[in-house]
Amino acid sequence: MGFNCGIVGLPNVGKSTLFNALTATAAAQAANYPFCTIEPNVGRVAVPDERLSKLAAIAGSAKIIPSQLEFVDIAGLVRGAAKGEGLGNQFLAHIREVDAIIHVLRCFEDGDITHVEGSIDPLRDAETVEVELMLADLEGLEKRVVNAQKKAKSGDAEAKEQLAVMEPALAALRDGKPARNIIPSLSPEQMKTFKMLQLITAKPVLYVANVAEGDAATGNAFSASVEERAKKEGTECVVIAAAIESEVAVLPSEDDKREFLEALGLFEPGLNRIIRAGYHKLNLITFFTVGPKEARAWTVRRGAMAPEAAGVIHTDFERGFIKAETIDYESYVSLGGEAGAREGGKLRQEGKEYLVRDGDIFHFKFNV
Repeated sequence: MGFNCGIVGLPNVGKSTLFNALTATAAAQAANYPFCTIEPNVGRVAVPDERLSKLAAIAGSAKIIPSQLEFVDIAGLVRGAAKGEGLGNQFLAHIREVDAIIHVLRCFEDGDITHVEGSIDPLRDAETVEVELMLADLEGLEKRVVNAQKKAKSGDAEAKEQLAVMEPALAALRDGKPARNIIPSLSPEQMKTFKMLQLITAKPVLYVANVAEGDAATGNAFSASVEERAKKEGTECVVIAAAIESEVAVLPSEDDKREFLEALGLFEPGLNRIIRAGYHKLNLITFFTVGPKEARAWTVRRGAMAPEAAGVIHTDFERGFIKAETIDYESYVSLGGEAGAREGGKLRQEGKEYLVRDGDIFHFKFNV
């Protein structure tokens, strides 16, 4: 099961610098972790999780394999993209395929780097991109609603169900609001229909405020305005200096990286915060499998049942699921591993209806 975040933004905002830093980080991890660059603009990076190394130390695991998140560097968008301006059609095609959007906004002044709008204003830039995405959704949805209305008049039940979702989404878009605004009013069944519409503005958005190196630790007035926008929208904003991230990514050792960051008043790479925020924005949780050969983190959507988690490892595990031997992370650590958890009565046998919790350690029993 793959999860990906598309990195978007206007030209010259630091979008590709950020992506290059991410992929350089991933390449540096390749000595220990599986890494794959699928295309020049697609890379997978490890999701930082301190729990994994602790589990590996307790179990004496020979290998550590973290969960991964895929990042897609999407072609820069300009005003008029919905009508095909710039690389608009390519941009819109790629962005429809991602699970979440990381919107990079320029929050730094630099006379040597031109801005397509002529001045620095991250809120205007955010609006420019969102308007183009809403226009693209609006054009496509208007045609689909007309077709569905014709079918509904002839008694098509499926078309009626679709219209119950499409019409409120269309109304929101016509009112200048993203389609995701109607999500709180939808039932679980309607949400399934809504997701099938594949509207761009239905995707969750995370903002990244790209500041100058000197503002990396504290942010600035530009980034503060983005943080305020994110708060109003119920999402997150991560403040970083993409230029610093590029330098950190290529340093040879963790000690070098730590010293470099501490000298700037930073405690960890901003990329780590972006990766974690993207992971959370996709509503994902982590479960583990631990043994002498490897300690491994796996990703599943929050709300998944045990068989679905088993299926992340192998489809046969889900198809032939019998039960899951489960230990919560805190008990595994405090009791010194599987044997201690078993003796302490913390190893549980869970069935098909078990709701996976973040940090669960599983051993799946199956038969096919």
